[in-house]
Amino acid sequence: MTPEIAAEAAVWITVLHGPERNRAMEDSFREWQQRSPAHREAFEKTTDVWEAIPRSEGARKFMLEKELREADRPRGRSFSWRWAAPVCLLVLAASGAMLVQWREQGVYATAVGESRSILLDDGSRMLMNTDTHLRVDFDAKRRTVEVRGGEAFFEVAKDPGRPFVVRVAGSEVIAVGTAFSVRLLDGPKRDDAVVVTLVEGQVNVRPTVGGGGTLAPKEAVTLKPGDRLTLDYRPSTATHAVESRVDRPNLERAMAWKRNEISFQATPLATAVDEINRYSRTQITLSKDMGLEQLDVSGVFKTGDSVAFANAVAMLHGLKVREVDGRLELQKSG
Repeated sequence: MTPEIAAEAAVWITVLHGPERNRAMEDSFREWQQRSPAHREAFEKTTDVWEAIPRSEGARKFMLEKELREADRPRGRSFSWRWAAPVCLLVLAASGAMLVQWREQGVYATAVGESRSILLDDGSRMLMNTDTHLRVDFDAKRRTVEVRGGEAFFEVAKDPGRPFVVRVAGSEVIAVGTAFSVRLLDGPKRDDAVVVTLVEGQVNVRPTVGGGGTLAPKEAVTLKPGDRLTLDYRPSTATHAVESRVDRPNLERAMAWKRNEISFQATPLATAVDEINRYSRTQITLSKDMGLEQLDVSGVFKTGDSVAFANAVAMLHGLKVREVDGRLELQKSG
């Protein structure tokens, strides 16, 4: 959890308990929660802080006085921070202690459009992509990282006595001295999937010991440099619901995000838009014009620059860009 996400969660917990709470505010809050697993977990942690605050006598007195003042306040005024600011500061102070404790527990997160490079205690390095949530747990026998959402690239320091294990959605990626990426795809617009791309060394991908999770291969898979394993959840299949396939992508293109770029080669527009949207709060949508989703997109684009991407695609295919409710909609001209 980043300090920015902790601050946002503190603001939400404060205003949602305030007198100006309304349906529009609740809708905005739900939209904020759905943007990232890090947002949801930060709010849960901040809720614990909020529930602990009124146990102090001073805080109880403050909240009682605030409620009495609000009982006499005329209705219909616009939202005011005069009451919320002191409470929010109190939550932020407590959340700061929570953030330190959480980091000590090995939890790391990035916001939408953010990337972070983390040097771990064993000398390994992990580069976190946009909207990613990881938990690191090292002990004397094993080095474990859990991918709870998003994508990360791992450069693993050699330690034959302590394997480096990345757990993700029911699978384990086991390495010793290796460079590879792991991505967890989930969301309402696409099937759940895990993608493991090996740059150097060797990894074994197998079901998590003890089971659990939904995205595991039927049996262990060994990858060699240049291999990419995709595990797709297919609940319609009769027996094993996870489809496993290995291909060999263009690694420069697959790892472009490490350079803050996205590279497409004859990619359907709908797929390209989904990828661009990962990196920006300015979302791109497609109109319902026939055939729009299947238009091809090729080129290298900067992550987080939705406007430049939309304008480039519009110029390439003779489309137009229209702003709709804070989003950029691509639609056919005429």
